[in-house]
Amino acid sequence: MTSPDQPAPSEPANTSLANRYGAKKRRLSPAARRAIGGVALAAGIGFMAWVSTSNSLSSVSFKDVGYATTDATLAEVDFQVTREPGTAVKCAIKALDSKFAVVGWKVVDIPPSQAEETADGGRTVSQRVAVRTESLSVSGVVDSCWIPGGSDRKM
Repeated sequence: MTSPDQPAPSEPANTSLANRYGAKKRRLSPAARRAIGGVALAAGIGFMAWVSTSNSLSSVSFKDVGYATTDATLAEVDFQVTREPGTAVKCAIKALDSKFAVVGWKVVDIPPSQAEETADGGRTVSQRVAVRTESLSVSGVVDSCWIPGGSDRKM
């Protein structure tokens, strides 16, 4: 007499995380992490050096010193411009009313200076500019300055 065939026991389902989601990802070796960090640091330092030198090579900076409102149609703006000696510069000057609306605008040419004209070798020059206004101004400021010529890039 033969016994009836019994079904083979089923294997238990493997519920490990590796089977469910895949094997763990390989991590970078410590040497590879140091190399990537070193390259990123060198790139950051190089970028900062480039930014700092490119701005200082041909830059123009300005500083508002003061203003005076003569009457409702005229304002005077005092400012200083710093640039390389022998470099001509253009600056846009604006007069503002009490609501910060522009009531006067003028672009002035600042001619190149000789190196011995000022204490810092001709880099900084002081200017006073009269700006015609359409109403009473309460402030006068430099909007921007730039080196005229090929790029006409405002700074």
